[in-house]
Amino acid sequence: MNENLKIYEASANDGDVLGEIHVESWKAAYAPFFAPEFFAQALEQRRCQWHDRIAKGEDSIMLAALEGRPLTLSFFGSSPARTGMAQIFSFFGHPAGWGTGIAGALMTATLRRLRQEGFTHVHLWTLRDTPQSLRFYAKHGFTDSGEVRGYDFGDGNLVDQVEYELALTEVQDPDAEERSPRRPYSPGMRGG
Repeated sequence: MNENLKIYEASANDGDVLGEIHVESWKAAYAPFFAPEFFAQALEQRRCQWHDRIAKGEDSIMLAALEGRPLTLSFFGSSPARTGMAQIFSFFGHPAGWGTGIAGALMTATLRRLRQEGFTHVHLWTLRDTPQSLRFYAKHGFTDSGEVRGYDFGDGNLVDQVEYELALTEVQDPDAEERSPRRPYSPGMRGG
């Protein structure tokens, strides 16, 4: 693993950085889906919500930092809709980390953690019209379940989300070859 990469549990002091990652990711990937007035409000809400999520302590939040800068977040726990399954509720990467491998490393750590917690399956919902996200999840072994839902982010308009799922057998790291001891670390294209 890249020695400048650190993956860790979010703490009470990480609310602002989680909000920053969430907002910057949304700016880069979600702006076309919303009216500008609503989008500005949605960004502010997302910037502030992470302090409460950490305080509740109901689910897990992990961060990945590269050279000391947190750039990717993973928020996951038991699925409220699918008994016995885990759900990744949010997985966001700051655009400054795209292409570095940090998102892939955090996804691998998230899947490993879920397996250690005894989960055998995980699912998530992602916007249907975000090809970078869809490629990222597919690279990590997720497959489209065929389920589609309209989701209202608060503006009264439904945006299509697709469900992806994964059986948590031995978690494979699709980037392990890139970081193998036979050659130096060379990050590939990443999303998140």
